[in-house]
Amino acid sequence: MNLEARKIQFVQEFLKLQSEEAISRLEKILKKEKNTLDSRTYEPMTEDELNNRIDKSESDFRNKRFKSSSDLLAKYK
Repeated sequence: MNLEARKIQFVQEFLKLQSEEAISRLEKILKKEKNTLDSRTYEPMTEDELNNRIDKSESDFRNKRFKSSSDLLAKYK
């Protein structure tokens, strides 16, 4: 399915929603995504920045500072 068809399908499903809470969550996601895209600069990381990010990620994982995909999915159900 191409992007245009996916957008149309999404809008059709959105229009069927009756839950104020679900609409609010989708509005927040859309606003956050728009802000992220608007403020994004596409400067590549330096090798040191990348290595620091990897080190921090590995440290976070070792110290159990992460969320599983099932935790994240449960948050948006």
